[in-house]
Amino acid sequence: MNHIAIAPILVPLVTGAVLLLLERTHRASVLRLWAWIGMAALLVTNVALLREVLDGDVLVYLVGDWPARLGIALVADRLSAMMVTTTTLLAIPCLLYATAGWDKRALHFHALFQVQLAGLNGAFLTGDVFNLFVFFEVMLIASYGLLLSGARGARIKAGMHYVVFNIAASTVFLLALGLLYGMLGTLNMAEMAVRVAALSPDQALLVRAGAGLLLLVFCAKAALLPLYLWLPEAYARAPAAVAALFTIMTKVGLYAVLRIYTLVFGSEAGLLADFAWPWLLPAGAATMVLAALGVLGAPRLRIGVAYLVLLSAGMLFVAFSLGNAGAISAGLYYLPHSVFVTAALFLLADIIQRHRGGTGDYLMPIASMPGKTVPAMLFLVAAVSVTGLPPLSGFIGKLQLLNSVPEDVIGWIWAAILGSSLMAVIGLSRSGTRLFWRVDPVEEGVEAPPLRRSELTATMLLLGYGIAMTIFAGPILRYTEATAAQLLAPAALIERVAGETPLIREPSR
Repeated sequence: MNHIAIAPILVPLVTGAVLLLLERTHRASVLRLWAWIGMAALLVTNVALLREVLDGDVLVYLVGDWPARLGIALVADRLSAMMVTTTTLLAIPCLLYATAGWDKRALHFHALFQVQLAGLNGAFLTGDVFNLFVFFEVMLIASYGLLLSGARGARIKAGMHYVVFNIAASTVFLLALGLLYGMLGTLNMAEMAVRVAALSPDQALLVRAGAGLLLLVFCAKAALLPLYLWLPEAYARAPAAVAALFTIMTKVGLYAVLRIYTLVFGSEAGLLADFAWPWLLPAGAATMVLAALGVLGAPRLRIGVAYLVLLSAGMLFVAFSLGNAGAISAGLYYLPHSVFVTAALFLLADIIQRHRGGTGDYLMPIASMPGKTVPAMLFLVAAVSVTGLPPLSGFIGKLQLLNSVPEDVIGWIWAAILGSSLMAVIGLSRSGTRLFWRVDPVEEGVEAPPLRRSELTATMLLLGYGIAMTIFAGPILRYTEATAAQLLAPAALIERVAGETPLIREPSR
């Protein structure tokens, strides 16, 4: 049995349990040491997982050794391995930034951080829709603790909105699962795909209703228009390291849409083939435009960054909804880029806030900013990358997407992508001007707050990921192209899951 498929879930769970036991009797330095040991082990398992799936192999792990149709199966392919690796690469600078001091002020921070990683990795690796719900809840419960730990005032209010919204979405999730299980008799994704393809017209109506509810939940998690209202304030009020980690959470909803609506309700789904994509395309384009307007009118830098997270979600919905291999490949390249650069901007906004004193990250008051050179340079790199200007990874991802738009929708899709990008450029130019250029002179004797080495390193590491994606764009795009081709031909995955039992059991004696 190849246990590497479950390792990205077990490693952070075990690490979180150890940290929970240690936190009452040991100093912060000991907790940080164990947290980094866990992160190193997780990174090693991710590299091993990537190597296993690099040639297109699909790993299936039967939890409890139950057959796939009866028990829960974990499935690792190119897409899930990419998402797990992206999560780990994001978590490393987030943890580094938090260990500059904020982790001491948050109750159970290190344990909750690891549990959230386990929930994220589980959501990317599960091959069962009910198990997807379970890992969604693991991820969300940990996020509630991270967001609300030590909260007061506006963060309490934003956090409660976040909690209530997600509980409501989880309730709808359960209703959808009950309806689908009642009609199909299984929630294993591969088995669902086989049974959906054989539905009669009468059965297809109820399954369509369940699939529609499921899609509603995933779009809510991904903050698609009009289900985005919870995100800007919650992300803007979260502590910097937590907000940076949260940038991957909207991508869980996007991943779920891409996975289930290509595997279960894809082109081979008979009466329900590709029913979700036609309306997700305009909704994604509208989300992009609305988010760009949010960047233009944001009163605070963090609010603007939260709207950039929304803009990236809209961009990815457009890429995936186009349905061709080129567009999906461009979206898969753009996904980690958007995660890393918006996370860097959340960290940078926290640094800028401290440098501006009582003015914080508000854009309207003009205030002095001592020691602005390094933050200004980092902001310039991040702004160029996130808006898709050449030569960084955002430009490569958007160029690939523009080249993959079919001729029948090329006019309005190009207008939405380029128009939203232009508004983002104007919005970030406005922010940069008010933060770094049109500023009051620094009073004599006022010194800039020290730049903490770990915070600066974490921010530069996230921006460095984007630079690395630019330098190695060729091999990364080849990987995303192979991933897109694998997604659009799900028969191999279905066959692998269906035939797993004899491969995973030891031979009888």
